[in-house]
Amino acid sequence: MDINISSYTKRAIIGGVISLAFIGLGTLMLGNLSGYEAKVLIKSSLTGLNTLCNTIVLASATILALMLTLLGVSSGTNSKLKNDHYMHIMQIAKLDTAIFIASLLFFLVFNLPVTESENIPENYFDVIYYVSIGVSAILSSALIVVVLMLYNTIINIIKIIGLGRTDHPLIKNDDNKENNEKSDS
Repeated sequence: MDINISSYTKRAIIGGVISLAFIGLGTLMLGNLSGYEAKVLIKSSLTGLNTLCNTIVLASATILALMLTLLGVSSGTNSKLKNDHYMHIMQIAKLDTAIFIASLLFFLVFNLPVTESENIPENYFDVIYYVSIGVSAILSSALIVVVLMLYNTIINIIKIIGLGRTDHPLIKNDDNKENNEKSDS
């Protein structure tokens, strides 16, 4: 599987990793928890975790719907865009769909009444707490990556369509067209 990652995507991933590190630092500041403390924290944070997952589900679904508009704008432009532009949009759509599915699944998992169950040993609650915080941090950071990738795509479209740049790296020029026709022969 050949994954072509542009510099824009690398910057977006770096932004997501920085946000993940920031969230992880906040979690480390809590220190070690006992099973009982973790159970209390899980009880108090479940509403927030459910709201976070719900918000990420709604945001990712909205992003997917709005990407159809982006495709319409991209295909309606006078400039001929390179395949890289559409591959970038496809990467965003794939990542956003994965985030949508994961958020929906974890929304369902976070609605399980684990703190009410008497079958779960007390010492498991610290693991459950850290896993739930980790999942929420990863989902949040992944959504940040999607938003940064979208930002880069929108900036490129503004430069090409709005500002009329003809020398943008995502625009097919006559030289590229001739080179592609020669390589197809």
